[in-house]
Amino acid sequence: MFMKIDLHTHSELSVDGKDSVDALLNMAQKNGLDGFAITDHDEIEASLEAETKAAEYGILAIPGTEVTSSVGHILAIGVRECIEPGLPFQETIDQIHKMEGIAVIPHPFQKIRNGVGVKIPRDILSKADAIEIYNSRLFTGRGNRNARKFAEEYNLPVTAGSDAHIARMVGRAGIKIETEENTVEGVIDAIRNGKTEVWGRKTPWSISFFQASAGVGRKIKNRGEKIKD
Repeated sequence: MFMKIDLHTHSELSVDGKDSVDALLNMAQKNGLDGFAITDHDEIEASLEAETKAAEYGILAIPGTEVTSSVGHILAIGVRECIEPGLPFQETIDQIHKMEGIAVIPHPFQKIRNGVGVKIPRDILSKADAIEIYNSRLFTGRGNRNARKFAEEYNLPVTAGSDAHIARMVGRAGIKIETEENTVEGVIDAIRNGKTEVWGRKTPWSISFFQASAGVGRKIKNRGEKIKD
């Protein structure tokens, strides 16, 4: 069977996210996805909630999280526990593997978005399981093109995702896979074996700007609350 999957989305649990799990599930269903992953920043609860509710919407929810390693962001796909932030690149990947997940590098060459590819040598970056070569939220196509060239150079599996931080952007980009199993394990195996086809379109710049501004506002608010505590 073929599955259409958005592998990179965020709920309100992310500091720069906005919407609930149900809102994301509803939009994933509405946009014709067969599956998607909620990958909140160093959080897992929303992703696990989606996994328990997904059957009600007729789709597959893939558990995961976006880990903040010491050199930047790494998507941990298929894990059901949080991974300690701040660990070195390889140690973060090792932890993901111990949890039987795969390590996907999102927006690898985007410095302002914590892309790990700007901080570590290319041969070390190539130790990841897959590279996100299309991210809907990049303002220009350069970052995506660089990611694609890198994946081709090192013969790495490729993925894509909307990087949606609001529900209505879920399904803006993703991968198409062929698998015998409509399961998390089936999706992970397809990615690991490079059996993916990338599709997507850019998030309108006005929405990306709004999401970035909202994220900054929430960070300032959270920092103020911590100071009060």
